[in-house]
Amino acid sequence: MSNTLDTLQEVQLRAKLQALLQQHRDLDAAIAALEQQAAPDPFQIRRLKKMKLDLKDQITRIENLLIPDIIA
Repeated sequence: MSNTLDTLQEVQLRAKLQALLQQHRDLDAAIAALEQQAAPDPFQIRRLKKMKLDLKDQITRIENLLIPDIIA
């Protein structure tokens, strides 16, 4: 991908970013619900937390693409 994004690429990245942010929030809610159970499954919670971290990495990569480099 070149240093500058064209409008279509930016729109697509912003849409993808919003979808990833929603998935991240959904995983947060799912983890909280599991942790509230009387006997939460630690393996399932760990798996969901790993998925959440992977989503956060993807979110960060897209945000870095959308934020222009500023030379200080």
